[in-house]
Amino acid sequence: MVAQSDCILIAVAGDSGCGKSTFLRRLIDLFGKEFMTVICLDDYHSLDRKGRKAAGVTALNPKANNFDLMAEQIATLKSGEPIDKPIYNHETGELDPPERIVPNKVIVIEGLHPLFDERVRELVDFGVYLDISDEVKINWKIQRDMAERGHTYEDILASINARKPDFSAYIEPQKEFADVVIQVLPTQLIDDKESRYLRVRLIQKEGIPNFEPVYLFDEGSTIDWRPCGRKLTCNYPGIKMYYGPDAFMGHEVSILEVDGKFDNLEEMIYVESHLSNTSTRHYGEMTELLLQHKDYPGSENGTGLFQVLVGLKMREVYEKTVVATKEQTKVAAQV
Repeated sequence: MVAQSDCILIAVAGDSGCGKSTFLRRLIDLFGKEFMTVICLDDYHSLDRKGRKAAGVTALNPKANNFDLMAEQIATLKSGEPIDKPIYNHETGELDPPERIVPNKVIVIEGLHPLFDERVRELVDFGVYLDISDEVKINWKIQRDMAERGHTYEDILASINARKPDFSAYIEPQKEFADVVIQVLPTQLIDDKESRYLRVRLIQKEGIPNFEPVYLFDEGSTIDWRPCGRKLTCNYPGIKMYYGPDAFMGHEVSILEVDGKFDNLEEMIYVESHLSNTSTRHYGEMTELLLQHKDYPGSENGTGLFQVLVGLKMREVYEKTVVATKEQTKVAAQV
């Protein structure tokens, strides 16, 4: 059991199918599975599948979720005490008996609403929102649901459109409260209706404690860079990177962007060497982490790169808040 100063709380927000699972697997590489407690916030549904249907609400609607219990139990976990967390069974659509959860060094809350409730937001040490554009979201669901689940194009489109009002009202506004947003958009390099190529943006808030935004070449400048050439292999249409200051949802931000696909991840060290504030422990660590799971979705584009970078930032937040606090306490005790 850990004390309050011995853990951090990380929030991973976004719609279903936006890459949260892949991102969590990358966090395990950085923190170790034995040091992480992951809470899926679907477990705080107050209505099961039949109940939602009867009430005419989706799982995205706050009316279908118990935020009081969520806030109470997350606060208890962060204070170092165990909880009896409810379980939402995705296969049956019903609520199962609760399970005992013991806090760990890194507590991750992931799902639709980790940054929705102010009481929970105040407990979060670092939050990321995974923001997938409608065009890319539709193509991803088509590729997954038509191939793996036998759904028709019309079914997929109807499902997305049915969720859209609640998504816009309750999920999307959480972007404002995230420390970083990973935004996945259609490429601007070519006309690509199947989303084979992506433009991915890392939107980083300025002025966040224990967090320094990653930058390209010169901090605070505006940079357009085509890294393709002798040191980075690029097939058509190539790769374009961008960095610069901007404003996002009323906040000053720094934006790092990758448009296109990396053809040889072994050469990623060339890109890494031009990035600063990456929070790596040694030269090439970012590239090593990407190469460790080349088969993960998004590894060949900015999605994988930025998931790794955000993970490195989360590790740094842990080291600056938890480890540094321990050292200060140790020194104070010796005085």
